[in-house]
Amino acid sequence: MSISSFYGLQTSLRGLLAQQRALDTTGHNIANASTKGYSRQQAVMAASPGLAIASGAVQGGAGAHIGSGVDIQAYRRVRDTFLDLQYRAQATRLGQEAGRAEGLDRAELALAEPSDNGINKQLSDFWDAWSNLSEAPPDQAAREALVEQAKTLAEAFATVDQQLELVGQQARSEFDSLTQAGGELEQISNEIVALNDTIRRFVTAGDAPNDLMDQRDLLLDRLSELGQTSITDNGDGSVSVTFGATGTPMIDATGFHFQAPATLANAGGRLGALQTLSNVPGGELDSYRLELGQVATSIAAAVNQVYDHAGDGTNFFTTTGPYAAGTMALAAGVTAATVRTGTTGEADDNKLALQISELRGDAPDGAYRAFIARVGSEVREATRNEANAQALTDAVMDRRDSVAGVSLDEEMGSLVRFQRAYQASARAMSTMDEMLDVLINRTGRVGL
Repeated sequence: MSISSFYGLQTSLRGLLAQQRALDTTGHNIANASTKGYSRQQAVMAASPGLAIASGAVQGGAGAHIGSGVDIQAYRRVRDTFLDLQYRAQATRLGQEAGRAEGLDRAELALAEPSDNGINKQLSDFWDAWSNLSEAPPDQAAREALVEQAKTLAEAFATVDQQLELVGQQARSEFDSLTQAGGELEQISNEIVALNDTIRRFVTAGDAPNDLMDQRDLLLDRLSELGQTSITDNGDGSVSVTFGATGTPMIDATGFHFQAPATLANAGGRLGALQTLSNVPGGELDSYRLELGQVATSIAAAVNQVYDHAGDGTNFFTTTGPYAAGTMALAAGVTAATVRTGTTGEADDNKLALQISELRGDAPDGAYRAFIARVGSEVREATRNEANAQALTDAVMDRRDSVAGVSLDEEMGSLVRFQRAYQASARAMSTMDEMLDVLINRTGRVGL
């Protein structure tokens, strides 16, 4: 088979077009160097099929193939799926640790310890008020100061209980907002479903919609922060997503299947942290309220045990229910005029007042100190766990960026490489053109 004299032009043209596409891809990478979630792309080149020709002087001899240039086989998205799995697992853990740390930090702020408004200071002032009254039992000012300080102490307990309840309600409200119909969980899922459909159509047509896949992966990253996410490639460009511990796909080939909040138990991620914080009963904030109620009950019981010296049921404080901190109050009939200071009824009898003041540092104070220590310890632990999770997430993210991220230095080197290759192909085409010019325009002209 003879070879056309124009064959070399086609070979050079393929080189020009391939290098141009490679330059375009490099430019696309550089333009998206700062785009969140973007994966760098590569133009995959391969030698185009050679032209079969006869070889040798004898017809039917051994054949040969002559090169025909280069073709772009695909535009490859540089991505490591294993690093994606690692990142999403770490993102789930970070979402859970960050959500827990935020909630416990708000709970610690509600305690306001140490400060002049915290329960510890009010409790100290309460013992001081009894001590001052023991020094002057008939003093009306000391009696009124005691009653007011007792009310302040009860209000301090009630305020902290209300704040802890509010923090729990805020966590539950955020959980409901994320998981309700039209919430962020559904919005992200619907976007993934829409991208699934579009990507499937492109892949079925033989195309590779790399930028759309990047957008979907970015949404999957966001979804993994909310809860445990398991992703399955369906083989047609689309993916199925199982969320939480339900084992039932939330996103599949048919679309999005809404999961009611009740089905998201043990979802992990931020949703898991919000559940752990806000569950009633059994949540962390609920356990704080219960323990604070036990502290309030122990203080009231200790004071009442001394105050009711005659066993006639006359109490100084009253508390009710498991959340006793919110119900703590002065007993009915306790006023500045009726406060008991002694056991004999004499005006200067200070026995009861002295005994109650000596409760300072006993079990009631110790119970509150233990409660504060527990909260502080758990807040520090949550903060440390969040920092560790952030460090691990950043480490995996750095590894993922080293594979999928755009390096401007590398892309600039590629620009020079493809530019030189383009120039070489252009020079080859110019050479072929000059040869054809001699062949067509000068063949047969004598003396030239």
